[in-house]
Amino acid sequence: MESSGTTTGGRAAAGEPAAPELQPRGIPAYAAELVGTLVLVFFICLVLSVDIGVLGYKFDAAGIGLLHAFVLMLLVYSLGGTSGAHFNPAVTAALAAVRKIAPIDAAIYICMQLVGAVLGALLCKAILHDPGQAAHYGAVTVSDALKGANFTGALVEAIGAFALMWAIMAMAVNPRGPRNMAGLVIGATLGFVVIVIGPLTGAGVNPARAFGPDLVGGGADAGPFLLVYVLGPVVGALVAAFGYRFLVLDPQARVGEAPIQKLS
Repeated sequence: MESSGTTTGGRAAAGEPAAPELQPRGIPAYAAELVGTLVLVFFICLVLSVDIGVLGYKFDAAGIGLLHAFVLMLLVYSLGGTSGAHFNPAVTAALAAVRKIAPIDAAIYICMQLVGAVLGALLCKAILHDPGQAAHYGAVTVSDALKGANFTGALVEAIGAFALMWAIMAMAVNPRGPRNMAGLVIGATLGFVVIVIGPLTGAGVNPARAFGPDLVGGGADAGPFLLVYVLGPVVGALVAAFGYRFLVLDPQARVGEAPIQKLS
């Protein structure tokens, strides 16, 4: 996941190279984000398409949550050293906001994530055409049980993304975080988020994961989709990133450890 650079007085000294996280990521990192998001979305779409019962299988919420957890663990441990293992535009936007990735790299990451998500959903459709139709290839929807469905759905998605981003900040951005446990904790966080909020919104908590299946299988209309599955997760991730920086990282900086380059 994300590495931390050391700064002087909160800013890089004049003439010094940019902090490692702000240096260009390069083609391997961009490819890792595409492949990682493709794999994540493909397995999510596949398990949800099978879960509809057409093939005679049925998973409970815990099983689907574990699938999310295990796949994300694999991807964090295998690709974290290459790209930082974002696989989520909300995560990338939040890390860009706290200057852990350069804006141009963040934009490329998000493009690669969206492409990977569409390819993952298309691959699921190619394998499970008829069974997948019944589940809209894993497209997310807001439950009718939610009062004020779209606004409440956006809040639920924001809370889920907050939890995921908080784990990322703690395990991968904080220099005191146990990096060898990052994949386990971040994956487990996504797993419990899916178990809890999956029945409410489908647990997108990731604009790319929501976008790919929605484009391929058809889901929410554009307006509700942008509110619930884009704005909700992005706001939740931003609140987590800035909140964690304020509560944990800035106090560390004041005692001599400056893990994050402060905003100008």
